[in-house]
Amino acid sequence: VQYLTESGGGLVQAGGSLRLSCLDSGSSSFADTHMGWFRQAPGKQRELVASITSDFVKEYSDSVKDRFTISRDNSANAIYLLLEDLEPEDTAVYYCNDVQAVAGYSRTYSEYPYWGQGTQVTVSS
Repeated sequence: VQYLTESGGGLVQAGGSLRLSCLDSGSSSFADTHMGWFRQAPGKQRELVASITSDFVKEYSDSVKDRFTISRDNSANAIYLLLEDLEPEDTAVYYCNDVQAVAGYSRTYSEYPYWGQGTQVTVSS
């Protein structure tokens, strides 16, 4: 069972940077898990913005490619997301989770029942 804790969000001006952290304190197979960062802006669907496989293969959505960088530290059961050149459109609550578990449950990601509390990122113009 995963217990996910996200942190590192905050208020930043456009063009600024943040580094988000996600700790999985419940999984015994974290290193084998395809992990991702999701975000949900007010009035919008939760979307996957970055993912990293157990083999460290990374993928990004078009909206964040070349601005965000995902990484993982299996020794710490953690993933990270470096957000750079932030835009007001990046304002959202950011969550981490098991990509295969979430996507396999429902196309509407927020319907998956196991999420952490998320971390708020607010970008001012």
